[in-house]
Amino acid sequence: MADLNKLSIAAARDRLRKGDVTSVELTQACLSEIDGAGVLNAFVHKTPEIALDMAKAADARIQAGDAPDMCGIPLGIKDLFCTKGVASQAGSAILDGFKPEYESTVSQNLWDAGAVMLGKLNMDEFAMGSSNETSTYGDVVNPWKIDDRNLTPGGSSGGSASAVAADLCLAATGTDTGGSIRQPAAFTGITGIKPTYGRCSRWGVVAFASSLDQAGPMTKSVRDAAIMLEAMCGHDAKDSTSIDLAVPNFEAMLTGDIKGKTIGIPKEYHMDGMPDEIEKLWADGTAMLKDAGAEIRDISLPHTKYALPAYYVIAPAEASSNLARYDGVRYGHRATLAAGDGINDMYEKTRAEGFGDEVQRRVMIGTYVLSAGFYDAYYNRARRVRNLIKRDFETVFADGIDAILTPATPSSAFGLGEMTDADPVQMYLNDVFTVTVNLAGLPGISVPAGLDAQGLPLGLQLIGRPWEEGDLLNFAHVLEDRLGFVAKPTKWW
Repeated sequence: MADLNKLSIAAARDRLRKGDVTSVELTQACLSEIDGAGVLNAFVHKTPEIALDMAKAADARIQAGDAPDMCGIPLGIKDLFCTKGVASQAGSAILDGFKPEYESTVSQNLWDAGAVMLGKLNMDEFAMGSSNETSTYGDVVNPWKIDDRNLTPGGSSGGSASAVAADLCLAATGTDTGGSIRQPAAFTGITGIKPTYGRCSRWGVVAFASSLDQAGPMTKSVRDAAIMLEAMCGHDAKDSTSIDLAVPNFEAMLTGDIKGKTIGIPKEYHMDGMPDEIEKLWADGTAMLKDAGAEIRDISLPHTKYALPAYYVIAPAEASSNLARYDGVRYGHRATLAAGDGINDMYEKTRAEGFGDEVQRRVMIGTYVLSAGFYDAYYNRARRVRNLIKRDFETVFADGIDAILTPATPSSAFGLGEMTDADPVQMYLNDVFTVTVNLAGLPGISVPAGLDAQGLPLGLQLIGRPWEEGDLLNFAHVLEDRLGFVAKPTKWW
């Protein structure tokens, strides 16, 4: 039963159905691996008793012949998802001790499908970060390593990415506001898909920027992403942005046939200073899709250059509004007050103690751009730019483009601490290839594509038409098959 934690969802599902393995055995293998991987700091709340109870229930369902595809699969859950009776802090000290009385819709969908919760995963505080260095729980460490340097797993879903890459779980949930599934997936050599905005319910997911946030799976393969995404999706009346649309069998759409399809290559994604190896990987991926029967066409997305500044106006603006509710009154951290302190003192001290530097920075930026004198100059202008970016995509899709191929990140994983003391804008540049997808509400997937000269993973991104995750996953499946990426980090933890 060794190495059961290294199984994919698809392989584990098939073995569970054949009776070759039980969910309890799978779960115990993962729990054992988690216990030995504390140095990665990926899991912040382990739930072994809950996991084993859920695994036993899953085994009973499998024996009774009532086994959805995710039944018995051990998962890690990003700390942004509210899980009933289990600490859900969004990586923030201000939510210290918060245990929700309810379950997020996405995690409930997974439990209804028979999946098993191993525990909660580390993340950047309130999902604000690209390196998983802003968490109250401390930094997450990438299982990939160079010499003695600890590397970032990316963010904000860094705990999810690290856990999947290190085989601590078979898969994990993530959320993506500006690239927080796709960038860490690329940095750790795994697959991560951000679905169309509205495909997965946001109810019970702690809000960062409500018009951008979207949940998605982080997995070991494209097939696994298809299986898990189907279980996560579904209309939810509790979320007004949730789409009332039938969820297809995404796995069945992995036909491997893309003949007659058209792939767009946007000229604006050829950035100055981008490493030659990323350019080459992009060109190789393009050639592979052409060889598989797709037509390749150069396209233009002219407003791409404005995406990053527009995102870093809109996202902090929404964050400043969403985070106003954390004041120490009903739950979470409350500052100790001095004699004579009033309620405003409590708010100020609580928020100063409870929020980290990056969250405070973004709340202040957001409050500034929403203020009376600057609302039109910044926030409304950013919203207009967002519409132009969305129109760029609509134009190329209307012109016959089925998907768009780009790099996932401008570099491979960098060292922990290398960017945190520098200009924060340098950190924000990690999102340069991913934020357009969130601003336009489109589905996007990162597929591991190769190793750089240092031996670190790099990813390619595919962007699809709205609500066409099945087609997008099929493109990714073809690309994955031809790239043949099988590298894993050498175990040192």
